[in-house]
Amino acid sequence: MSKRFILGTVGALVLLIAWWSFHQRASSDPSGSTGTSRTSGRRGGVGAGGVVPVVAGKVEQRDMPIYLDGLGTVQAFNTVTVHTRVDGQLQQVLFSEGQDVKAGDLLGVVDPRPFQAALDQAIAKKAQDEAQLANAKVVLERNSDLLKKKVIAQQDFDASKYSTDSLQAAVQADQAAIENARTQLDYTQVKSAIDGRTGVRLVDVGNIVHASDQTGIVVITQLHPISVVFTLPEQNLQEVLNQGGAKGGLKVLALDRGNTSTLDEGTLAVVDNEIDPTTGTVKLKATFPNNELKLWPGKFVNARLVLTTRKDATVIPSSVVQRGPQGTYAYLIKPDKTVEMRPIKVAQTEGNLALVDEGLEPGEQVVVDGQYKLQPGAHVELTTPQPSQQKRSPQLGRPTHATASARKP
Repeated sequence: MSKRFILGTVGALVLLIAWWSFHQRASSDPSGSTGTSRTSGRRGGVGAGGVVPVVAGKVEQRDMPIYLDGLGTVQAFNTVTVHTRVDGQLQQVLFSEGQDVKAGDLLGVVDPRPFQAALDQAIAKKAQDEAQLANAKVVLERNSDLLKKKVIAQQDFDASKYSTDSLQAAVQADQAAIENARTQLDYTQVKSAIDGRTGVRLVDVGNIVHASDQTGIVVITQLHPISVVFTLPEQNLQEVLNQGGAKGGLKVLALDRGNTSTLDEGTLAVVDNEIDPTTGTVKLKATFPNNELKLWPGKFVNARLVLTTRKDATVIPSSVVQRGPQGTYAYLIKPDKTVEMRPIKVAQTEGNLALVDEGLEPGEQVVVDGQYKLQPGAHVELTTPQPSQQKRSPQLGRPTHATASARKP
């Protein structure tokens, strides 16, 4: 019995010591359940009446161009495959590959000796016939006097007259033969038909070339000016026609494939006279000066047709635009520094700018950054944006990003 009593007493003391230690730790811990409730209350304050730091911007009013975007291909303004017009051996090639040439520049020489001989022969034949013609004219004049004296018959006079006329025609035919031979001789000099740049040489010196050859000697492409052929959906055709697109003159921008820089600025030249029923698109062609040679035949570019310019348009930074289940909206900052979720209608996003059709008025303040923390009615504190958040607005007409959509105002 004494042993059980001792064990029970020891157990009771151990329990008493453990309870006293736990009570001391609980009373001395400042981060208990009370602190946790304070933290959770403070976190809940941001969305339920707490002040949220945001970056604000103003709704502006400015002129805004309206674009229509299409994928285009650069085409040479003129392309000529240089062929020889006579058969013979190519004796000389007088151009360098990739050389800029002018119309009429000598590019190559075909062996001219056979054609020079043909020309000489034609000249000799004409001289022979001219001599016979001179003799016939003398005979005709003599026979005319004899006929008046009735020394010869009328038949003899007529024969001499017809002979003279025949020789006169022969001399004219000889002159034509000379001109033909001279032309053939001139064709032995292969010349450029247009101003442009030569490509890779297709025939080497010493080869026999023919006028019927399909490959030619070299291909010349005209790079100044140059054309871009691009397509637009058929839904945009009427808008283009309403702006006088069928007469040309609308401004067109050629951008690189990443839509990061403008390669050249040109004008719309023609709208195709039919819609492709397979793709539902219409083809357009624009002309560019291409002074800096940034456009090259065969290159793919993004073509931007400046349809019109909307005067005094309502414009906001593109980061203001938010998207939700009900469509696009923006957080409007009220005078009491609370925010309102305002539905808006965006016509076009151009670089860092968005064109607003409905929902905002110039001069109103909107939230540019920090929307993810906001709820309608939340109080905000306006802060200065960090340098990394400050984005330079693109120059109108020189966009940095693709247009999201475009509608006629």
